[in-house]
Amino acid sequence: MKTINNVFIAGFTAFAMVFTISSCQKGFDAKSYAPTKPLPKFDGYSSSKDIVPASLVAYWPFNGNLTDSLSATTGVATGTSFSTGVEGQGLQGADNAYVVTDAPAAVKALHSFTISTWVKMPLNTGATGIVSVAHSANFWGNFDIFYDNGGSATTGILKVHVFNNAAKLDAPGGGVNAWEGGYTVDNPWNVWTQIAVTYTDATSTVNVYFNGKSVGTNTAAGFAPLDWSAATKMVFGTLQFQTTPSLTTNTGAQGWASFVNGQIDQIRVYDAPLTASQLDALYNLEKAGR
Repeated sequence: MKTINNVFIAGFTAFAMVFTISSCQKGFDAKSYAPTKPLPKFDGYSSSKDIVPASLVAYWPFNGNLTDSLSATTGVATGTSFSTGVEGQGLQGADNAYVVTDAPAAVKALHSFTISTWVKMPLNTGATGIVSVAHSANFWGNFDIFYDNGGSATTGILKVHVFNNAAKLDAPGGGVNAWEGGYTVDNPWNVWTQIAVTYTDATSTVNVYFNGKSVGTNTAAGFAPLDWSAATKMVFGTLQFQTTPSLTTNTGAQGWASFVNGQIDQIRVYDAPLTASQLDALYNLEKAGR
């Protein structure tokens, strides 16, 4: 009888072990054994940080702070906060909200350049500045990206302004303006879009890109060499004359101008003009969070 009991106990124990192992084992998934596919490259780049890193001279990722990650220059917020960005966090704007920061030395030393940014905002209710390099004595800054009035529910009027010579006034015998736009861009509202501007000192050529594609090219006669040496501030989220106090002694706030009631992210400044294929790669990689 003891022998029968021992056999029964041994058999039951073996069954229990098999059942336990079987219940813990996951089903075979062929996908888990398949080789990982490499992520697609754009113009040969796998990551946005790999695009001409030696030329990147200022970068605001807005991941919980207002610091240029290259110069450690930190901006001062008026009414802004942080929310979800195109990658990580982004700068959250609002009515009467903006950021003012000292212009990093590398920005003041620019000749040829690329400046890019992402923005997600509703249809503008006034001329809305996104990124500016301020000029303390002129109405417009040394550099301004903004949406002008006149957009519709499905289009925006994109404008870019570049000024040279930062040490002189916008007057006869003074500096020279390069106005680009207005370019009509499709469906810019309430979605993340990228805007980039390049300037080539050797040819005095300005190129404007929207979502990685060129929307306009212009040669500014007599523009070179670029001189922003007297620039002191940059502003994110509005135009320079809308800040309190105004960043220019020329004038104050205008009723036809407004603020970014949305998000700004990934402001990058390069000291070289990126090529069209590099800007397309930057757009696609940043869009993918890479």
